[in-house]
Amino acid sequence: MAQRNPLKILFIGDVVGGPGRKIVSQVLPRLIPRWGIGLVVCNAENSAGGSGLTLRCHEELVDAGVDVMTMGDHVYRKDEIHQVFDRTDRVLKPANLPPDAPGPDLAIVEARDGTTAAVFSVLGRTFMKPVDCPFRAADRLLDRVGPSVRVVLVDVHAEATSDKQLLGRYLDGRVSAVLGTHTHVATADEKILPGGTAFQCDVGMTGPHDGILGRRYDRVLSATLTQVPAHFDVATHEPRLNGALVSVDPSSGRALAIRRVSIGPDEVHRILNDSPDQPADPLAQP
Repeated sequence: MAQRNPLKILFIGDVVGGPGRKIVSQVLPRLIPRWGIGLVVCNAENSAGGSGLTLRCHEELVDAGVDVMTMGDHVYRKDEIHQVFDRTDRVLKPANLPPDAPGPDLAIVEARDGTTAAVFSVLGRTFMKPVDCPFRAADRLLDRVGPSVRVVLVDVHAEATSDKQLLGRYLDGRVSAVLGTHTHVATADEKILPGGTAFQCDVGMTGPHDGILGRRYDRVLSATLTQVPAHFDVATHEPRLNGALVSVDPSSGRALAIRRVSIGPDEVHRILNDSPDQPADPLAQP
């Protein structure tokens, strides 16, 4: 039997507002063929004005090439999320919300190369609203996935790095990747764990980086100094696409490599103008 080529999965970190959606729409359609990406997953819980997901925002991300969207603690911030759930089973609520919370918590999809892959997300419990145990929720979802699906990606949406690291170790050897979201700041701890699971505490934010976690810094600073509440408008400048690119053996589900992805304005310009200096595949051997 011929050996199958590795499956490349691009996981895009928290997409924030219009600037985040725009850079995904600009860059992703070009990256998919250039990097040979077989599956695109992104966290979309901040894509509509910085909090929640609407039908239009969902359509923009799908048109750009996103295959599955994970959500987090802002999953129900926009009422339109219920209409999104009615239209697709590829936008996922966190799996450790109460069982009667609306929305699917697991997607089993076919990648571009025909590989079957499963995706789900869980919420952390430290410094966040009370939710069910993420570890037991992951066990439950993996029982549903079953042994026939080898490639499994888990988005752990949490504040505490220790929560994320523990879940990575807990799932090591049982899933292909455990990748963190929510804190919007990319960490430099990407690795392949001993059992073959790719891990990174946080893959970072996709959106405007001239503010505070995607929001206008003047608004955040004023509210912090005066204690007078203010609306934290989405920032507008320094758009950047952050995420992680993971190579997975589709036969075993083991991760072969993981690299951080960070594409800023200069790289976007080169991509859109078909420059030969376009960003190289982060997983390519030197």
